[in-house]
Amino acid sequence: MDPSWSVPEHVAIVMDGNGRWAQARHLPRVAGHRKGVEALRSCVRHASLRGVKVLTVFAFSSENWKRPGEEVSYLMGLLVRAVKREIAEFKRGGVVVRFVGERAGLSEVVRASIDGAQTQTEAGQGLHLNVCFNYGGRWDIVQAAQSLHERNLDITEQSLEGALALSHAPDPDLVIRTGGEKRISNFLLWQAAYSEFVFSDLLWPDFDGAALDLALEEYARRERRFGKTSSQVQPNAVAAA
Repeated sequence: MDPSWSVPEHVAIVMDGNGRWAQARHLPRVAGHRKGVEALRSCVRHASLRGVKVLTVFAFSSENWKRPGEEVSYLMGLLVRAVKREIAEFKRGGVVVRFVGERAGLSEVVRASIDGAQTQTEAGQGLHLNVCFNYGGRWDIVQAAQSLHERNLDITEQSLEGALALSHAPDPDLVIRTGGEKRISNFLLWQAAYSEFVFSDLLWPDFDGAALDLALEEYARRERRFGKTSSQVQPNAVAAA
């Protein structure tokens, strides 16, 4: 990757394909989720090395409760184990961990794990890792509107944005989805309004530093206009048709 290329400040990832990765190897779906944690660990390290400031990952959606009960239960336990195992490395690397999503419905053990991870890493000075867990973009917009209503505040674009669960982070510059699917799946519906999207055919457990570099390189080739013309963004460029 050319070090002179523009690196997005905020990268968001839909980590899709864990179950299919396992099934392709005749393994139980949970094996794919375990491998997915390893891929996330690698991605956090590589994103930090590349100069990404904020990494947001879609770990468990509001809709994932519809999955088989055994798989959901395993995912809850996997979260607790992963936090316990990774927290020391996150602290050494200065990674600030923040969980974003609805806490209702989560067990006391899961909530305690989430709270502990946030407290133990809040003083970090490195990459900010947002883990969207029990999260949905529609839920986020609704809870923001409810919060403003309860506080008797006007609902404007600015006030609603400030009440969103990810209001502490800038909007994502780049959204990556693995697994070959090309949809947003209720992820960051508000925040991704002007994000660049890169879709990878790799299943999430196979997504490594080289794959992240390819996505960053693709991003660097994009022209971000935010409603303007090319000639406005780049005065010396030929105006877009």
